[in-house]
Amino acid sequence: MKIQLTIQGSSIRGISSFYDEINRVFMADEEWQIADSLDALDDLLYGGFGAARGATELEINWADVEFSRTALGYEETKRYYLGKLKPGSPFNKAFFLEKLKALNNGNGKTYFDLVMEIFSSHANITILTNQR
Repeated sequence: MKIQLTIQGSSIRGISSFYDEINRVFMADEEWQIADSLDALDDLLYGGFGAARGATELEINWADVEFSRTALGYEETKRYYLGKLKPGSPFNKAFFLEKLKALNNGNGKTYFDLVMEIFSSHANITILTNQR
């Protein structure tokens, strides 16, 4: 079954609002929401719950994608990595320090890039983009 959904890119102002939008689009009929997590996004896209439940093909229209690309760009990604590096953080600091260095050197991936990699890792998902 083919399912079509629309992400409103102009609603995305950063990582937290990205997940607000994902939850609005995918989880509106669920009694719970996914967390602000790339792993949770990946799990969601397997299609076992939410709006993607039962989809054999998922077509996502990402409106105003360039707005999202900017909102999830360098500055937001830097904040994300610095959060992972805070004292007492349970995350692999060496891993995130390496990612932050790559980002600062201009050859690292932004959060937007990471999100798009996750979407593209699901062969049954097509992203259509447009700008206003």
